[in-house]
Amino acid sequence: MIKDLTKGPAIKLILLFSIPLLIGNVFQQLYNLADIVIVGRTLGVKALASVGAVAPLFFLIMFAIAGMTNGFAIITGQKFGSGDVQGVRRSSAVSIILSTIVTILFSALCAILMKPILYMMNVPQDIFHDAYLYIQICVLGLITANFYNLLASILRALGDSKTPLYFLIFASILNIFLALLFILKFHMGVPGSAIAVVISQGFSVILCLLYIKKRFPILHLKKSDWVFKKENRKEDIDFIYEHLKVGFPMAMQFSILGISMLIIQSVCNTFGADIIAAFTAALRIEQIATMPMISFGVALSAFVAQNFGAKNINRIRYGVIKTSMINLTLSLIMAFVMRYWGTHIVGIFIGNDKTQVIKIAHDYLWISTIFYFFLGQIFIFRNALQGMGKPLIPLTSSFAELMIRSFAAVYLAVKFGYYGIFYSGPIAWIIASIILSIGYFINIKKIIFEKKFKLTEKSLEE
Repeated sequence: MIKDLTKGPAIKLILLFSIPLLIGNVFQQLYNLADIVIVGRTLGVKALASVGAVAPLFFLIMFAIAGMTNGFAIITGQKFGSGDVQGVRRSSAVSIILSTIVTILFSALCAILMKPILYMMNVPQDIFHDAYLYIQICVLGLITANFYNLLASILRALGDSKTPLYFLIFASILNIFLALLFILKFHMGVPGSAIAVVISQGFSVILCLLYIKKRFPILHLKKSDWVFKKENRKEDIDFIYEHLKVGFPMAMQFSILGISMLIIQSVCNTFGADIIAAFTAALRIEQIATMPMISFGVALSAFVAQNFGAKNINRIRYGVIKTSMINLTLSLIMAFVMRYWGTHIVGIFIGNDKTQVIKIAHDYLWISTIFYFFLGQIFIFRNALQGMGKPLIPLTSSFAELMIRSFAAVYLAVKFGYYGIFYSGPIAWIIASIILSIGYFINIKKIIFEKKFKLTEKSLEE
């Protein structure tokens, strides 16, 4: 259902929009957690380590695709907010063309370079084969992830956060069923888990397409939406550039975050299977813990995009302040939950008999939870800037995060062993949150000044 976020109580709209996102993000993590639980419980710690060793690479690839499709959808949301129906359709068509081309090229490049990449990541030889098969299958099936993320992003840009949730729940349940079937019944091992992910994502794409055809006439693309005419060449190029100007920096930004995790994982891989398994389990649990904060950030992005298109700047400021306060509260609550119950959840994933692995995961959570406040503010200010079509500051903060996280992981790991890796993320969160918050306030003041200047100039002309 289409939802106009430019009218009505701002916080109520953001809250109602974020709840389906939260549930959807939890189920998205179930995709990953299903791998951890099923592989860890049925195939053992080494199999779990083979999935965990390439998890950052998988996230890097998914982050790049998600960043690009979310960036394209911001333009769609801005067109919707300004009442430009033809612009919405045209934006959807351009987004499909661009994301398909990029995804095919990216998948082919990753597939060709996969073995050298895994060697650079220091993946241990005893888990190399399973790790290679798992990530290669995910890469070759990347087109399904691309189309689901793109269609879901477009639906959210038009104010519908519920429908992508329903399809994601279905796909998550199907993923668990297929993973169990392929591993336990057909004895396909770790590759069976990857195949289950690709197939379940494919079904979610089909469901999105069927729903759009039935319920979203605004997205029924016409032939003219796909055609580029010579007489409109400049406008078409400008429109494509408008999407690339937001989509590519967001893809780069998400990729940089993935690269930093890749570097950390490469350092972690040098400490052996137990450390890899513990770090993998702890990170997956932390991803669930931070889902409420992430969901408010994504909801804010859609809210800001529509209101930026409608030129409701004061409404944007109000929404950002209130969601920032909400994320502050959530960061304190989730830190408390993770500090006292996170270890028990790790035991559920890998079995309570793996005491050494559980202890290492517990130590990571005990350190990282102290810094959740900074992480929560990153989600707010990053998404606000992206919603306004200002991707350069988030990109800059991501570069800073990459440099700091990578340096800290390598340097501190030499000084303090794997405990040094645990501090690299929190240090990067602090710096990134400072950069983003300063960037947001500078940009919002600049926009307000330009708006006042134009009004003054107009009144003088009259």
